[in-house]
Amino acid sequence: MTAIADLPVDPKVKEYTARRWELLIDGDWVKAKSEQTFQTHNPATGELLAECAQADEVDIDRAVRAARRAFETGPWPAMTATERGRLIWKLGDLVLEHLEEFAELETLDNGKPISVTRAVDVPLTAELFQYMAGWANKLEGNTIPLSVPYTPGAMYHAYTLREPLGVVGQIIPWNFPLLMAAWKLGPALAGGNTVVFKPAEHTPLTALRLGELIMEAGFPKGVVNVVPGPGPIAGEALAAHPDVDKIAFTGSTAVGKRIIGAATGNLKKVTLELGGKSPNVVFADADMDQAIPGAASAIFFNHGQVCSAGSRLYVEDSAFDEVTEGVAEQAKQMKVGPGMDPATEMGPLVAEEQLDRVWDYVESGFAEGARALSGGRKMDGPGYFIEPTVLVDTNPNMKVVREEIFGPVVTAHPFSRENDVLPVANDTIYGLGSGIWTKDLSRAHRMAERLHAGTVWVNCYNVFDAALPFGGYKQSGWGREMGHEVLNLYTQIKSVCIRL
Repeated sequence: MTAIADLPVDPKVKEYTARRWELLIDGDWVKAKSEQTFQTHNPATGELLAECAQADEVDIDRAVRAARRAFETGPWPAMTATERGRLIWKLGDLVLEHLEEFAELETLDNGKPISVTRAVDVPLTAELFQYMAGWANKLEGNTIPLSVPYTPGAMYHAYTLREPLGVVGQIIPWNFPLLMAAWKLGPALAGGNTVVFKPAEHTPLTALRLGELIMEAGFPKGVVNVVPGPGPIAGEALAAHPDVDKIAFTGSTAVGKRIIGAATGNLKKVTLELGGKSPNVVFADADMDQAIPGAASAIFFNHGQVCSAGSRLYVEDSAFDEVTEGVAEQAKQMKVGPGMDPATEMGPLVAEEQLDRVWDYVESGFAEGARALSGGRKMDGPGYFIEPTVLVDTNPNMKVVREEIFGPVVTAHPFSRENDVLPVANDTIYGLGSGIWTKDLSRAHRMAERLHAGTVWVNCYNVFDAALPFGGYKQSGWGREMGHEVLNLYTQIKSVCIRL
């Protein structure tokens, strides 16, 4: 493994990690009222990376009050939709101007390969902001012809207005810290809302740097407030705050249920993008030159720390050995190492507790009779590394098959017929993503309609775009991210009826 000390880091990024970061509240960088801080660590080494102010209930209240003032008074509500759109577009431009800084900061904080943050996380972040900027002045109401039988002869002019919700609380996960920030902030700002934004405590650095660019872009004070802190303290305080009109959360299903409970006090609107245990189905007629690397990427991309990861691989009997051995070979050839190494294809897991969690699942699989075609071991040395793992000899009752692992571990299962695989593919509490690999167009359409998932990828996997809605069925969440559908979740409809 390449020595960490031999890997170059941009001087500006070194400056960011040496800084003691504060909270962004009402346009100013301030200490937490308690003056408490927390540390973030480099998952490739376990070493201290940076120190940040730790928000608690008091700081959340300060941030909500600032967001409320910014929503009700000042420049933000007086801006035209086009003016708001220009600010959001400018933010996207600034992200691209600082692409290398964001890529390195994300890699150091999260562990993902620098090749991925440069090519995926940062460019998609800018694209999302600029896509949503274009929607800011296209959120329209309707005129409605009325026929009111109990007022014969009366004439009415009726129409709807699409208005912002108000103060939005947003809680972001650690697996795509910067990109998920854009997924949340873009539509909220396009809709005219103000935001209190809580990044994950494992990975706050790109969100804090984004806060600086938000102010540089010219957003009025209080429109976006960035308050990192522990989920059980800062996150639940934000979800429960009586002056927050909506909460948007991405994370585990278990925590999502707690968010719902915290949000009931004022019946605030809630959207949730939660966990998954996604089936990836390979038929024998598939193009194996695409399907085998595609199935490997479906589970090993971002170290398997993807809510829609293709973690249950179903392969038609006659192709089972070819596909599973091919995916295992891809895993064996994958270069695992520190994310800052340009040659790295899979980095460390985000934190030691995540490594322990994934390892517990692997051990439980072995204890229940699963066999590893590849991986199945922790890696020696510093950092939180585990080998990409392919498990066979599994059955539907195993813990590794039923529960979300959120790591680079796939379970493989043979099937005989299309009608046989559908019930087992859908036999899960989740319904976020799914994949189909086949040359049979009719089968692809049949399967896509019958799979219980918010996204079905055919002959591809993990394809995301700002215009493509993403979200889950069942316990994978409420609502959608991206596309124009998400804007319905950050606006509300007012009906106006005038007798002429």
